Amino acid sequence: MTTLQHTFVLDMDAVQLKAELDSGQITSRQATEAYIAQCQATNPAVNFLVEERFTKALAEADQADKERNTTKMTGKLFGVPISMKESFDVAGMQTTGGLPYRKGQMQTTDAEIVRRLKAEGAILIGKTNTPALCFCQETDNALYGRTNNPYDLSRTVGGSSGGEGAAIALGAAAAGIGSDIGGSIRFPSHFTGVIGFKSGNSQVSSIGSYPAEEHPLQQRMLGIGPMTKSVRDAKLLYSIIADELLMENELNQYTVTFLPDMKLPLSKETEGFLQAIKGFLSTEFPIREDIPPHFQESAELWQEIMSIDGASGAAVEAFGTRPIRPVREFLLDKAGKQTDLHRYLSWALIGASLFKPSAERVAEIETIIEKGDAELDRYLDKRILVLPVYHTAALSHGIVYKELFSIRKTFLQYIPYVAYANVWGLPALTIPIGADRDGMPLGVQLVSKIGNEDALFALGARLEEEYKGYSRVIPSFI
Repeated sequence: MTTLQHTFVLDMDAVQLKAELDSGQITSRQATEAYIAQCQATNPAVNFLVEERFTKALAEADQADKERNTTKMTGKLFGVPISMKESFDVAGMQTTGGLPYRKGQMQTTDAEIVRRLKAEGAILIGKTNTPALCFCQETDNALYGRTNNPYDLSRTVGGSSGGEGAAIALGAAAAGIGSDIGGSIRFPSHFTGVIGFKSGNSQVSSIGSYPAEEHPLQQRMLGIGPMTKSVRDAKLLYSIIADELLMENELNQYTVTFLPDMKLPLSKETEGFLQAIKGFLSTEFPIREDIPPHFQESAELWQEIMSIDGASGAAVEAFGTRPIRPVREFLLDKAGKQTDLHRYLSWALIGASLFKPSAERVAEIETIIEKGDAELDRYLDKRILVLPVYHTAALSHGIVYKELFSIRKTFLQYIPYVAYANVWGLPALTIPIGADRDGMPLGVQLVSKIGNEDALFALGARLEEEYKGYSRVIPSFI
């Protein structure tokens, strides 16, 4: 394959690659080789891929090419190489959560979403990095280390699906899968310039996703979904892994709502893009400025729900058979001593114990959620919210963590934009819409209620066409 063909493969989304494979313009082996070469060239600097299955992927690609020539294969991703977040079980691969003591724990079964993607012919080339236990919005852990932003290695990729964001940004796979309980798909998508879709409450099976969320209030916040190079890919992958078929929506029946000035941090560049989007959409849709129901209390609710039981289940997973001593681990790591827990996780566990809601408060939250769900079901009928993802583009390593995990509750300023979709179990689509003065990607998110996913994809495609959309990063470090 020529250098030009190799580059062409890296830029392709899954839909285009599938069409090229079906037409015989390229083979699955050639595509898989191109992605493997990109992983090998870029991973040493970025550290997004933590476990590869290159040899098996090439064998599966050869088998796909053989079957394509002899039979009519109908899988929606037949022969298409993909990647996914480390937190999903894959038979014959590890699921570690970035914890050293879990290294070598091979899984014997596939997560449900993995089973469905394989059934459609997808070829997995590897698994991507996360924070320890997917517990924060920067990707670093004691087992695999830190993932760097391919646009600027000194900056974060976000988290917890940070490795996946970097992989797709680099074109190291045709498409990928992440999960989101606190912006974990949307932060990396925003910071690395890819499309990311957080599914709504219970729309995608979490069987085989690690760690499992045990409390119902936490389960409703988790959304598993695609991270891709195009909106059409996000829609395709979501249609494969979702439990329900997409309901068709007439986009021209929708109102588009923006936030008024909320006195929350927001860069001038992000605000400028939001105003431009508002002007662009105003020629076709009714535009409103409004504060959605429960928006202002959702950040606090998110923190309380994440801190239910003082994150005792996460602490048990983090320490394994060792005594649970997060303060000791934090101080050891800060002092540069050897520790099995990254300080991001140990500090988050300390914070969860400080913010743990009482049993009475948990009951109160359950009542708020029950009433709020009904209110939002009415409010979001034929309505799409256009929200920022974060107040700025990707920051230097460590800053996002400090903003979101401070005992001074600075998360109340910085996480409201993403917390809303988690607390209320709403589907949310992140779209790249441009870059800041440093060339770092900026995105916005489209949010609505379950059942309106098709409208989110349709509006996302409009923005993708009008604005920057996905553009593969050409790294300066190779």
